[in-house]
Amino acid sequence: MLTKSIIVECRKLSSNSLPSISDRILAALTYLTAGAVGFFWLIILWVAKRRFPSIFLMFHISQSILLSLCFVVVNYLFWHIVNFLNYIPFINRLVRQLVYLFNMPVLMGYSIMQCLIYGTVLYLAVFAFMGLYSYFPWITDLIKSNFNR
Repeated sequence: MLTKSIIVECRKLSSNSLPSISDRILAALTYLTAGAVGFFWLIILWVAKRRFPSIFLMFHISQSILLSLCFVVVNYLFWHIVNFLNYIPFINRLVRQLVYLFNMPVLMGYSIMQCLIYGTVLYLAVFAFMGLYSYFPWITDLIKSNFNR
């Protein structure tokens, strides 16, 4: 049911006409490089004083940059909390075990966390390349609310 609602939400976001192939390639590359390609593309357009990209490309650039920033902040906070909990007796062993379980190689040398991160990035990049607006909870809602102004 959740997958069906996400697909319906993605189709609601997409327009009737597909974006150009260059917009779709740039949007997919933006996700694969954690927003760097999109950020540099915006800088190049600003320096060249050309028109800004389509709503589709701006949506995906904004979402990839915001998603990357959120990942950095969550990762930073997580490791500070783990380091703090390592000083508490009896809890430190449990914390170390959980960190080890999520970071040990499971699938072709990748950990559970790496599989989740790469799977999410691949989902976002494939939907962008298909010309659809991908849906990521909270992030997409925030981006949509900023574009609807």
